[in-house]
Amino acid sequence: MANQTKVDDLLIKMIAPKIQEIESRFSSGEGLNSEDVNTLLLKSQYNHINHLDEKLNEVTADVASLKLDFAHLKSDFAQLRSDFAALKSDVKIEISGMKTEISQIRTEIASMKADIQQTINKNMQWSIGLIAFLVTALKLADTIWHH
Repeated sequence: MANQTKVDDLLIKMIAPKIQEIESRFSSGEGLNSEDVNTLLLKSQYNHINHLDEKLNEVTADVASLKLDFAHLKSDFAQLRSDFAALKSDVKIEISGMKTEISQIRTEIASMKADIQQTINKNMQWSIGLIAFLVTALKLADTIWHH
C-alpha cells in the first residue's frame, strides 16, 4: 500500500474505526447487520484495488523493462547486420584477390609447361643427334675395321 493515493488513504481511514468496532463485536459473539457486512465488503474491495494497483505497477515496470530489452536487442541486431555487411565486403575482396592469384598461377603453369616442352624437345634433339653421331661413327669404324 506504499503507492496509495490521498483518496485511498482518506477512504480507508474513514472506515477504519467502523471496521475495528465490527471486528470487536464479531469477536465477542454478536451478529452482523447488513451495514456491517457492507462495510467489511468495502474494506475488502479497497484491499483488492490496492493489490491490483501493486500488480499493475509491477506489470508496468516489467513492460518498461521489456521495451528497454527490445531496444537493446534491436541495437544489437543492427550492429550484427553492420558486422555481416563488413564481413561480406571483406570476403568479396578476399575472393577477388584469390581469383587474381589463381589467374597468375595458371599463367605461370602455362609458362612452365612451355619451358618444359621446349627443354624436352631440345633434349630429344640432342639425344637423337648423339645417337645418329654414334651410329655413324660406329658404322665408319666398322667399315674401316672390315676393310
